[in-house]
Amino acid sequence: MFGRPQRPEADAIEVIIGPRASFSGDLRSDTSIRIDGMVDGGRVESAANVVLTETAHVECDIRAKTVSIRGIFRGAIHADRVELLRGCQVYGALHVNSFYMDDGVLLRAEVSIQGIAVEEPGKLPRPKPNASIPVISPTRQS
Repeated sequence: MFGRPQRPEADAIEVIIGPRASFSGDLRSDTSIRIDGMVDGGRVESAANVVLTETAHVECDIRAKTVSIRGIFRGAIHADRVELLRGCQVYGALHVNSFYMDDGVLLRAEVSIQGIAVEEPGKLPRPKPNASIPVISPTRQS
């Protein structure tokens, strides 16, 4: 009777910290989390998304698939994607694979966009020894 008939969709928001609520500590969920209120310390982890609305005041570390911010955030984020939306304020460090930022955002954070690992930034990979390098001569067009 009280059991869940099936597993919820990962994007389903099942955890909500309301605008008049505050939370401190570690929060983990396999579904999306929406924060309208205050988080003071700790860590928020989701296998899905974390959404900070315009009334959110969050000071913690966040680990999630995607983090969307409209409110105020201080801390470190580790996510596949971070979206900074108009009016948000972000302080701290962002470690992401993909990054989006609207106009009207206050960002005072270290942003680290990870991607394909490069041995030495700015250097092209070296060809293998004895590999032939094709030379293409320009053709003239009249």
